Amino acid sequence: MFFRRRARMLRWLVCGRLGPVWMWKALLLFLAIAFAGQLLGVIFNKSNVQPAARSIFSSPDAQGPSLGSCRPHTHIMFLKTHKTASSTVLNMLYRFGDEHSLRFALPLGYQLGYPLPFNAHRVKGYRGPRAIEFHIMGNHMRFNKLEVEKVMPADTFYFSIIRDPVALGESSFAYYKEVAPAFRKAKGLGEFADDPKKFYDPRLRNNHYARNLLWFDFGLDNNANFSLALARLGEDMIRRTFKLILVSEYFDQSMILLRHALCWPLDAVVFFSLNARQQKPSSAGGVAGTWVGKAAAAAGVGIRGGLVQAKMLPNLSLTPEQREKLRQWNAFDWYLYKTFNKTFWEEIDKFGHAQMEKEVRLLRMRREDLARVCLRDGGKPVEAHRIRDKNIRPFQSGLVKILGYELQPGLDNTTRMSCLRMIRPEIQYKDVLDSKQFPQFHAIPAQQQSQRLLVAVGGTFIKQEPPRKGRKETGGEAGAGGRTLDEGMKDWEGSRLVRNNQTLVREHEKGRLR
Repeated sequence: MFFRRRARMLRWLVCGRLGPVWMWKALLLFLAIAFAGQLLGVIFNKSNVQPAARSIFSSPDAQGPSLGSCRPHTHIMFLKTHKTASSTVLNMLYRFGDEHSLRFALPLGYQLGYPLPFNAHRVKGYRGPRAIEFHIMGNHMRFNKLEVEKVMPADTFYFSIIRDPVALGESSFAYYKEVAPAFRKAKGLGEFADDPKKFYDPRLRNNHYARNLLWFDFGLDNNANFSLALARLGEDMIRRTFKLILVSEYFDQSMILLRHALCWPLDAVVFFSLNARQQKPSSAGGVAGTWVGKAAAAAGVGIRGGLVQAKMLPNLSLTPEQREKLRQWNAFDWYLYKTFNKTFWEEIDKFGHAQMEKEVRLLRMRREDLARVCLRDGGKPVEAHRIRDKNIRPFQSGLVKILGYELQPGLDNTTRMSCLRMIRPEIQYKDVLDSKQFPQFHAIPAQQQSQRLLVAVGGTFIKQEPPRKGRKETGGEAGAGGRTLDEGMKDWEGSRLVRNNQTLVREHEKGRLR
């Protein structure tokens, strides 16, 4: 009844006051259509607006099993040993520091003065002991504790990684055959292993790649005559400084131990293997050129006429007898490997084998999930020239081909950035971090950049950064003789060193270590 009265009143108003009925009806119809359209649009939009897709990196699986109430370590020093999967470890440090805006102790070029013993002034932006807080150090260096401590805070977590010296020797021979004179003279690794002294001269630069390379990287004398006493002395020095020594052959287990030691989420230690070499010759007839020659030509540096001629891939085959000879030749490295491999499994005993198997399983599942999302063709490594994005092509070094990855197309920006961090090669990643920390120095002339890359890939065809004025460099790159420590210097614990039977020992133990 009420509504009828209202309708009659409305008609009276329309007819008597506002004009004919048909005009009012048209107006009402227009308003009804507009209202209905607006209502339908809201309903349509509500039904079709989907929540933003969540990146796989933000899923609960990214955290992994609970680590309790520990706090993540952010002061970290990683001794990046050669040919031990250390580039993959460095990528994890780069990613974590990049994501958390930490400051890296970056080199002036691409290595921290290697193969010279590390000096704090090799760190870009270093202004004196503790003047600037550096969080992460991990580029190639020859370890020197006293100098590292000038750069890194007192609560820094030190760790490194080792590898069986036979496998390390195979990789070193493949990468550095054209760099180390001892390797260059040998037709194959087997011939070198049969009689290393025939090819090896400790006075020649870059021959450190051919003997006790781990021992050398830890800052010790790789040309010393082996003795159990000297080996134990080196072991003791390493144990007192490094809280964790990973083992390359058990990389997944190493990542679980590292995750718990650093109190990091699972995704921080999920990895795709970087800097891996092609195990078999490509279909191009087993002949490989080298990027070094092209870079040298671009830099105006003459290497046998500006080009490194394509050569056959090195023969790495070894008999069981030759493998044993290689271990004897690298006696200090073999001692380190046996000793810290035992320590490694003692750590796993403490951790619990069942828990380790569970977490390794989760790590591998997570890696497979990320590979499906991030990588083209399921994550199979490919030759550099097949990678469409030139910015993520690994640089080529020596006579072997270094493999890389291609990103899956169509990724959202957040996921793509996280995936890119996982596959970005070491040299390019260092440049990215350098540009963030030192934007004022980002523009590097192309010629200078090419020269730096020569050093970065292990070659020493050109000199690294010149010595600082007023400071005398010793050994390594500074002279053709290439002894790495001189009499009168100190080891990285500060003890005086003297020459004794081609080695350096502590002065107060001179009569005992012979």
